[in-house]
Amino acid sequence: MDNSAGHPRLGLIVPKFQTTAVARNRLRRRLKEIWRRELQGSLPPWDTLIRARRDAYQASFDQLRSQLLQWQAEVVR
Repeated sequence: MDNSAGHPRLGLIVPKFQTTAVARNRLRRRLKEIWRRELQGSLPPWDTLIRARRDAYQASFDQLRSQLLQWQAEVVR
């Protein structure tokens, strides 16, 4: 969704899925880092919402990164 801030913004939804707070925070930190390093500078001024799935808790940093970069390639053309 377009925004009036002039830069891309991120919203994260990381459901509990019967996991610990440590696991949720780790996943949230990983997603924010991928956003900061890879996506933020190359996206138009959009509001982006990411909702983590249950299998994201077991995914490695590289797997999460490749999924988000794949999404970016599909959306931003």
